[in-house]
Amino acid sequence: MDSLRPDAGWHALPPEAPLPMPVQSLREKPQRREGGMPSRPMALWLRRLLVIGSAIALTAYGAREMWLVLGSGQPTSLQAFVLVLFVVLFAWIALSFTSACCGFVRLLLGPDRRLGIAPDGPPPMPGVRTALLMPTYNEDPARIMAGLQAIHESLAAAGALDRFDIFILSDSTEPAAWIAEEAAYLALRERTGEAGNIFYRRRPKNTERKAGNIAEWVRRWGGAYPQMLVLDADSVMEADTILRLADAMERHPDVGLIQTLPIIAGGNTLFARMQQFAGRVYGPLIAEGIAWWHGSEGNYWGHNAIIRTRAFAEAAGLPELPGRKPFGGHILSHDFVEAALLRRAGWAVHMVPWLRGTYEESPPSLMDLAIRDRRWCQGNLQHAGVLPARGLHWVSRLHLLTGIGSYITAPIWLVFLVCGVLLAIQARFIRPEYFPAGPSLFPQWPVVDPVRAMWVFIGTMSLLLLPKLMAWFALLFHARDRRGSGGAIRAFLSMLLETVVAGLLAPVTMLTQSVDVGAILLGRDSGWNAQRRDDGSVPFGQVARLYWKHTAFGLAFGAAAWLVSPYLALWMSPVVLGLALAIPLAAWTARRGVGIGLRRLGLLLTPEEAEPPAVLARARALLAEWQALTAERDVAQLFREPRLLEAHRRMLPPPRRPRLDPVDPALLVGLLRVEEAKELGEALRLPRAELAAVLADARGVARLEALAGNGAA
Repeated sequence: MDSLRPDAGWHALPPEAPLPMPVQSLREKPQRREGGMPSRPMALWLRRLLVIGSAIALTAYGAREMWLVLGSGQPTSLQAFVLVLFVVLFAWIALSFTSACCGFVRLLLGPDRRLGIAPDGPPPMPGVRTALLMPTYNEDPARIMAGLQAIHESLAAAGALDRFDIFILSDSTEPAAWIAEEAAYLALRERTGEAGNIFYRRRPKNTERKAGNIAEWVRRWGGAYPQMLVLDADSVMEADTILRLADAMERHPDVGLIQTLPIIAGGNTLFARMQQFAGRVYGPLIAEGIAWWHGSEGNYWGHNAIIRTRAFAEAAGLPELPGRKPFGGHILSHDFVEAALLRRAGWAVHMVPWLRGTYEESPPSLMDLAIRDRRWCQGNLQHAGVLPARGLHWVSRLHLLTGIGSYITAPIWLVFLVCGVLLAIQARFIRPEYFPAGPSLFPQWPVVDPVRAMWVFIGTMSLLLLPKLMAWFALLFHARDRRGSGGAIRAFLSMLLETVVAGLLAPVTMLTQSVDVGAILLGRDSGWNAQRRDDGSVPFGQVARLYWKHTAFGLAFGAAAWLVSPYLALWMSPVVLGLALAIPLAAWTARRGVGIGLRRLGLLLTPEEAEPPAVLARARALLAEWQALTAERDVAQLFREPRLLEAHRRMLPPPRRPRLDPVDPALLVGLLRVEEAKELGEALRLPRAELAAVLADARGVARLEALAGNGAA
């Protein structure tokens, strides 16, 4: 309590150092930075020619084979449509395959140490201050504080605390979550010895969501920090990695952003452990491939990346897209766009997948993934409004197209399957026209080559599955990773298990994403919900309500295929089986017991499980402590703890400036209702927006304190 005395100089924020961050125009080219791009890899055009040229060649060959499958001559309209869909889907797969092949070679050769970042050896000590930004939105404060304390202790052990400041940037709208954050922030300061480099700020209005949260920090404090490292609520990073990133950014003045490859860790459910295994074994191969040919035109994934603050301020102010939601308004998937704008302004954007020591978590169940995907789907479809922006690099446009394609391919695949059934119906029930109208020397025989169709299917599946085999093979040459994955045999069995279960879940995700795309095209906004990050268990009844339509569609689709031909039903059986089993699959993969049981058998293991990195092990140990500390999460806590109340007062935003700031209707109504309340419990039952506005106002806090003092607490 002594540190909160009026004369003690306690503060939750440092002095402001404003940095202008103008909103960028998508219709006009900005002024590019001068000085060239020395960090750009040599002969980058050759790398891109190899990857994209090979993908085009594979697609051309696949299109030719599919043309022969459907029969030469004059295709029907349905056949032509199926061919177009096939080419689009095959091109998507082919580009991923050729990129993965390059990643396979890179894994065998070892890291290219771009930007002079060595994955080993003593870390350098940067000469400038870096801000570590932790945006949060109605998250569990225990998880956030455990990660931040682990990072803080890691920096302290490295002797680098004087080079970094930590900012907790809250956008929380739930009053209970907000008060819990403030209490946890005070506890974090105590647990770190009242560290003067940990700060907390809550925005009263979460305008533009996470992008606006970061932009507001830049405009208020960005001038004091040449670099900022953006985290996520589940991020944990080693001091060694942070120091190498900060040093690389300082040594390369043309670089605007460096993205790491976060390793998924901490999963317990079968679904989370599948994602964890796939990300750890296949992820480096994919990331190495795209980093190799993207070069200085890399991408940004929104977190676990270091950014040059001045470059971000000058180039990455996001505009509001014209039109109504879901396509208009604030940009949801901001990271791809920010990377594109940085590159447009002449700043290099790099990925360094070989630099380890950066971790995150994954959704624990298929249901949680669907909730997150719904928001990402809308954000990526919004990128269609950014694609025509003037001055974007063509690789940046390709990133945006990739984001759009990652969701558009789901309905394309669905339509392709339906059209395949229609083709079979046409071949069986519609009488062919051997002698069409007009002069013809020979009849037109309708030919579908089943043998060639089988080989096209095998070839397509090979392009999908070979990268997994390549990743497993590359794993054999890295002893630590191989042992950490259970050894060569267990890693292979894990790969088979992940492939089978993921293959069954793929049509379920396809149908979910297709529905999401349709809903977004019809104008339905996704909203913005906090992500669940721990237990994936969901009552079976709720799972059934979510996925009964998938089951019904799968059974109807399978029945239609069987009525046409048993052979067609056999070809469609993987898709039909996955959809028909959607309910038990979703429930089974969300169970912790199944995931933990497989861990005991040595399946779906990752090196971070076998030998947990120090910072990750420390974060997990701290999480249990923080969960006990933050178990009490209610607004009344504010009036039971005088120290917390005093700190809350000091962290209130400045009062409204008459005639300058807009009037807040929620505050006016909330103040009126609080004045009329007879007890604290009644006042705390206000609607969320009104209670949050009252808690952010000194008059409202004083009235609530008076009600608590009357014995109602």
